[in-house]
Amino acid sequence: MKAVLPGEAAQVAFGGRLGRAVGRRGLVFLHGDLGAGKTTLVRGFLRARGHRGAVKSPTYTLIEPYELPDGRVYHLDLYRLADPEELEYLGLREILAEEAVLLVEWPERGHGWLPPPDLELHLAYAADGSARRIELDARTSAGKEMLSRLSGE
Repeated sequence: MKAVLPGEAAQVAFGGRLGRAVGRRGLVFLHGDLGAGKTTLVRGFLRARGHRGAVKSPTYTLIEPYELPDGRVYHLDLYRLADPEELEYLGLREILAEEAVLLVEWPERGHGWLPPPDLELHLAYAADGSARRIELDARTSAGKEMLSRLSGE
């Protein structure tokens, strides 16, 4: 699935659509350069699932948990991760076993430790600089179901 998101409002709206398409459990990898809009998309995702507060990038905390009406969501930013083994110390093995959604920015920093995602999302700057190109790839049968719901919305 590919789309062009013309601005921040479109990124938030797409995140909301994604939030409604993902069930109570899933692993979504978010790829993109710094400032590409990964956290903006997560903001829309969380709002669609009932979160009303601020959404900050977990750049320093690495993990931000959200207990929402539609279930638990974890937002991870692995940009500052020095070694994938650090994920063990953060309790990620237990989190992965939960019925929860994990949205992981900079997943390549956890390569070799993280399991394959259900969905892989790539955000890139479009030619005009304010728009973003987005591409989603399903990696599991659960991911294919998520994409099907997203396409049908």
